[in-house]
Amino acid sequence: MPLVAYKDLPTFKRLADEGRTILPPKRAQQQDIREMHIGLLNMMPDAALAATERQFFRLVGESNQIAQLYIHPFTLPELERSTETKDYINQYYETFEQLKENGLDALIVTGTNVSGEDLENEPFWEPLKDIMAWAHGNVASTLCSCLATHAVMQSRYNQKRSALPDGKLWGVYKHKVMNRQHPLVRNMNTVFDVPHSRYNTITPAQFDAAGMDTLIVSEEAGTHIAVSPDGFRLVCMQGHPEYDAISLLKEYQREVMLYNSGERDTPPSMPANYFNAESIGKLALHNINIMSRDELSKLNEELCCMLENTWTDSARSTLASWIGLVYQVTNRDRKKQFMDGIDPDNPLGI
Repeated sequence: MPLVAYKDLPTFKRLADEGRTILPPKRAQQQDIREMHIGLLNMMPDAALAATERQFFRLVGESNQIAQLYIHPFTLPELERSTETKDYINQYYETFEQLKENGLDALIVTGTNVSGEDLENEPFWEPLKDIMAWAHGNVASTLCSCLATHAVMQSRYNQKRSALPDGKLWGVYKHKVMNRQHPLVRNMNTVFDVPHSRYNTITPAQFDAAGMDTLIVSEEAGTHIAVSPDGFRLVCMQGHPEYDAISLLKEYQREVMLYNSGERDTPPSMPANYFNAESIGKLALHNINIMSRDELSKLNEELCCMLENTWTDSARSTLASWIGLVYQVTNRDRKKQFMDGIDPDNPLGI
């Protein structure tokens, strides 16, 4: 399902330069192919906003090559932003009001950073609740990532996240499919990897208490994907299948610099199952705190060639299935949630 470059968003040029399939608007208009419109609520902080945007655009765009995909990024005005980021958002992002007016087929919600333990005190809490309530009755399916999953589990099902006993869970972990009959995961490998990076969790028992169907789990990382009792309208992820090969590396480097500057008390552990001996040796030769931006970029390019990406294929499989299922049940009129005859309480008929 190729992405359509319907606006002058820098991400489209970046992905085209990578060799990704990006349709110019004129070519898209000449094709007699159905459009799909997916909202991307990007709540990530300034430093990660554009990178997260590219990750999801890349993952969705590479998942299938049939329908024309229009991804509509938007964010929450309640989140604190720099002047530069506000200018970027004003130029390239849409507003929730515009998307409500035009309608969406599906919605993706990213995670975000939080300042405290209680999500109800965060500035995103009330506007996110409003968006999720609208989506529940207006889009075929909503896909939540990490913190967004924790927020919706608390607001909709009264299941609050809890702190992980060993602190931060981060790294790449083995997962397996628990319910191979569900069409979202039916075509996946029996065992595959997913990156995680979080301090908190929703336990398998909490997903069960909410009446959700757990589809993918890890012995080390817990539940990765669970779906709402209707089977499809809400898809909750605790992992980060959208991550690039270098995402955990950059996160590790940020943690090291925080420790060396005194902003954290202890040196960070390395992400589990991520660095190999070659990359660890390469890191040991450099002091990233005194490197220029260009030097660090060059180092990361070298490290990226050493790191193994063992999760993107399974991530594409999940996204391809999700988009394909949305395609099967959503109405051609994107202001309507489902095509005629679809039961909202069991849209997949399973």
